[in-house]
Amino acid sequence: MAILKAFKGIRPVKEKASLIASRPYDVLNKEEARQEAGDNPLSFLHVIKPEMDLPDDLNPYSNEVYEKGKENFQRMYKQGVFFQDDQDYLYVYAQTMNGKTQYGIVGCAGVEDYMNNVIKKHELTRPDKEEDRMNHVRTSNLNYEPVFFSYSAVPRIDNIVAEVVAGKAEYDFTAEDGVGHHFWVIRDQDKIDAIIEEFDKLPATYVADGHHRTAAAALVGNEKKENNPDHTGKEEYNYFLAVHFPDDQLNIIDYNRVVKDLNGLSKEEFIEKLNKGFVVEKKGSEIYKPDKLHNFSMYLDGEWYSMTAKEDTYDDNDPIGVLDVTILTKEVLDPILDIQDLRRSKRIDFVGGIRGLGELKKRVDSGEMEVAFALYPVSMQQLINIADSGNIMPPKTTWFEPKLRSGLVLHSLED
Repeated sequence: MAILKAFKGIRPVKEKASLIASRPYDVLNKEEARQEAGDNPLSFLHVIKPEMDLPDDLNPYSNEVYEKGKENFQRMYKQGVFFQDDQDYLYVYAQTMNGKTQYGIVGCAGVEDYMNNVIKKHELTRPDKEEDRMNHVRTSNLNYEPVFFSYSAVPRIDNIVAEVVAGKAEYDFTAEDGVGHHFWVIRDQDKIDAIIEEFDKLPATYVADGHHRTAAAALVGNEKKENNPDHTGKEEYNYFLAVHFPDDQLNIIDYNRVVKDLNGLSKEEFIEKLNKGFVVEKKGSEIYKPDKLHNFSMYLDGEWYSMTAKEDTYDDNDPIGVLDVTILTKEVLDPILDIQDLRRSKRIDFVGGIRGLGELKKRVDSGEMEVAFALYPVSMQQLINIADSGNIMPPKTTWFEPKLRSGLVLHSLED
């Protein structure tokens, strides 16, 4: 059953929260982080992206980088910008985007749950990225950033959260991208106990976003367990920081593809090959967005097309075979365009739907890419079906928005 643990959160003082909170480490490169932090010494990017404060010729995976992140955080803590709660609490972190709010329970997940697959994954991780995040945790002894989890919605938890958020938020601000961030501390022990009790009944929780951070946090905890001859199972390193959102509040948006060339084919030859697996219809110069599962849009040579997959190209009874990313790979990218390794090919790129389909048009019109494909978004139920079946999604399948802000609460691995 799923572990949820209250903890003594390390948090910003109220008046500094909006200055500290930053986008997560993996949505910005070093230069973008520098620009975004600007002249704000309190931006949490100095902690999670500390290479931006170091010379450009320094290896981004060197010990100096991890030590710099630790140094930057300790500076803020000593300045009184951060403090630690004196009791174990749970928290509510809500985000508002485009008029819709989603409410997450902030608490610690169990390392044991990760190792035993009670925490279910749907993506592969890369060892180098895991090791990078592990080094941050090892050096700081902190979970700097929460991971983004989901769980099957529970009415009793929904009701408790509704009671909590009826009170005044601890932090309440709108970030520069227009997303609202709201944060409450659950101090009522009865409410904390009730939420933990409901989590204990859940057969599983699901990694929605942050597979590398999840793996890093859990593996460091497990490493500490194995290196401690006096391990009891109660140590704080047995847990890591997560925000758990009910599945019925989350929204996955599309994750689209752009390709550099047609593999030597003319436009006419390419469309002729597409006709084998799809009903292809020209839609003109106005942006066309897929309107249902197994319908795609394509942008090629200044025109938009609708591509509807033929029935023999997919299997709605197979958690992987039903996915539109599978259809596109199996029917177009691999056999026609000869892109066989989505993770390594330099001829394909991936564009999160948050950028809009206009971004696909722009990249093709510029000549950088030759063709773009827009996909209908994966559903939360599809994600859960895949995770429950032990399968792994193809690369770049899900894009969650809004992203969690980093720096609103940290978890210490020290008792």
